[in-house]
Amino acid sequence: MKLTCAIIDDESLAVELLESYVRKTPFLELKGAYNGGITALEALKTEPVDLLFCDIQMPELSGLEFARIISKETKIMFTTAFNQYAIDGYNVNALDYLLKPISFDRFLQTANKALEWFDIQDRQKTMREDRFVFVKSEYKLQKINFDDILYVEGVKDYVKFYFTDSSKNIMSLMNMKKVEEYLPSPEFMRIHRSYIVHMPKVELVDRFRIVIGDQYLPISESYKNEMLKYIDSHSLV
Repeated sequence: MKLTCAIIDDESLAVELLESYVRKTPFLELKGAYNGGITALEALKTEPVDLLFCDIQMPELSGLEFARIISKETKIMFTTAFNQYAIDGYNVNALDYLLKPISFDRFLQTANKALEWFDIQDRQKTMREDRFVFVKSEYKLQKINFDDILYVEGVKDYVKFYFTDSSKNIMSLMNMKKVEEYLPSPEFMRIHRSYIVHMPKVELVDRFRIVIGDQYLPISESYKNEMLKYIDSHSLV
């Protein structure tokens, strides 16, 4: 996979350094370097990029302001000499935050993080369109159709998939976070640290638990609000 990228920084030396780092990173393709957000905004409207390395403190238009305007398809990596902006950066969904002076090792770590993020997005899109996934179980790759899943349970280092046909239930060595990333949301919803449920198959919500299939599953406090929002959006009461 190749990621297109651009650089925005009002310091020419910072731009030159990042350009040299991009040239040394085989999966990055530089589409432009800009000394301010206004200039970059016009250029990126006609030629958007996957990834943007953007300074925060700039005249006319700050990096944070720019992040709120640019297309959500472009992921931002903030570059700054001031660590107090870290929380603000994550509030605008930045993928990472690079503190100047930036070493190549740190840059490469961030670039790989972006590559992994885009790879996950591509695989998620494919799986969600095709409505199935293969998981490893007992040295075999088992096909799982999303429509057949009742719920998923985390069991230590494994997850267990429960199906409408219980004779097909399987276990696989993976974690719940990975399962949650690839199952389409909110069709599949985390209701507890140990459970992800297929919401269209929920038969009853009883205070702090749900009924799905022949099982009562708990709803934990940390996931309750999202669960209630989903229920409200499908409720006549």
